[in-house]
Amino acid sequence: MTPTQTVSQQVPAGTYKVDPVHSTIHFAVIHNGVSAFRSGFLDYAATLEGGEAPKLEGTVEVASIDIDEQALKGHLASPEFFDAERYPQLKFRSTAVELGEGNEVTVRGELEIRGTVHEVEAGGRIGQVGADLGGSARVGLSLATRVDRRSFGLDWQADLPSGGQALDYEVDIAVELEFVAEAE
Repeated sequence: MTPTQTVSQQVPAGTYKVDPVHSTIHFAVIHNGVSAFRSGFLDYAATLEGGEAPKLEGTVEVASIDIDEQALKGHLASPEFFDAERYPQLKFRSTAVELGEGNEVTVRGELEIRGTVHEVEAGGRIGQVGADLGGSARVGLSLATRVDRRSFGLDWQADLPSGGQALDYEVDIAVELEFVAEAE
């Protein structure tokens, strides 16, 4: 195997839809300079197109942020953060999907948050099973990346009384996506 091959050898031709029961979309950011605040989104859609030039696309509903504390959830939906009323979705569209050694995968694409689009690169692993218990082909993608939230207009900040800031600008994004082949 060469250091960089397309995933087409790993993803048979066809359309694969995300299995939301076996998938997650999470983020983490350092809060108060002491620990990582972790959360995710509950409502999302994603499609993986297999074949010679695999493509990954997905959307996330901002309102589905998984936070039980209503004041914090409201703040994150406000114009100071995601501005969910004006920009109800986060979007991703791949521009390249490449396979490295073993099951390593690199996905590059356009991430849109608050109407702002930036090229991002995520690394991780890919797995495939020819048939699950129900006879359907499945493909799994585990991907991680780090973005500076300010580049998407998420620049809210507060100074702490003891020094430092309330929220780091670097945000880790991690997705675990399990796809199932659509019936022909």
